[in-house]
Amino acid sequence: MNTPLPSLRQLAYLVALHEHQHFGRAAAACFVTQPTLSVGIAELEELLGVVLVERSKRSLRFTALGEDVAARARQLIRGAEDLCAAAHGAREPLVGPVRMAAIPTVAPFVLPRILGGMSRSWPQLRLLVREMLTGPACEGLQRGTLDCVLLALPAACGNVEAYDIAVDRLLLATSSGDAGPDTRASLDSIDAARLLVLEDGHCLRDHALTACKASRPAADAPLVASTLETLVRLVDAGLGVTLLPEMAVAAGVLAGSRVRSQAIEGDGVERRIALVWRRDHPRKAEFRLLGRSIRDVLDSAAG
Repeated sequence: MNTPLPSLRQLAYLVALHEHQHFGRAAAACFVTQPTLSVGIAELEELLGVVLVERSKRSLRFTALGEDVAARARQLIRGAEDLCAAAHGAREPLVGPVRMAAIPTVAPFVLPRILGGMSRSWPQLRLLVREMLTGPACEGLQRGTLDCVLLALPAACGNVEAYDIAVDRLLLATSSGDAGPDTRASLDSIDAARLLVLEDGHCLRDHALTACKASRPAADAPLVASTLETLVRLVDAGLGVTLLPEMAVAAGVLAGSRVRSQAIEGDGVERRIALVWRRDHPRKAEFRLLGRSIRDVLDSAAG
């Protein structure tokens, strides 16, 4: 075949521009200057003989064909990355970079405990960790911008495999005035109308609503938090009750407050902490090994 083919670099420039919708930000993401990126995309358009991006002084717009080419380019880049990952994994497991995301209700309580242990167990592994909400993290997993995600199940994350790390029970957090006399609470005792939850996008919100059998319209309360710390302060002020992960309570999220935590009787009041990855990822055998290593580090720290 004598037809000149686009380079992966040109395709990467196009994908970055499609993702950021801005020449400057796309160039920064590719670690090149804006003129370099612009020239690369212009060369790609000349090679293909089509217009992919309509440009003006103040805006840019992908043509219909440009949208299609960008989607195909993303698949080609992911295929090239998978090829390299398979070759690296065949030489030695857990060597080089692994792009991992961790959700906000897990990251602060797990990452400090595991990162040191990972570097000792796998000195040639370079974990590139980002804290992200479940939805964007799972989207990044399917698009190939992430390799694995440390999250809480159940969660809708597409066609993935999971390695269970730990079981994290949910505890009822109440103010001193709301606390009952017993050390354990029941789900029936929780007033769903007073249940405080995290904002939409946090899987802990869904776990809490499911556990308390609260409908989604009922969860559209006037008070919605974006962090566990804010939830604790709202409960401390007597504005409601909430469910908190046991790992957060153990890490001291209640420190400085008068909030009391209680175990909840019954099944289903827990979440599974797991490492997940795309089912077709070429390094999936390595990720199982990584998941087991994370679990072992957490178990040894708990012991």
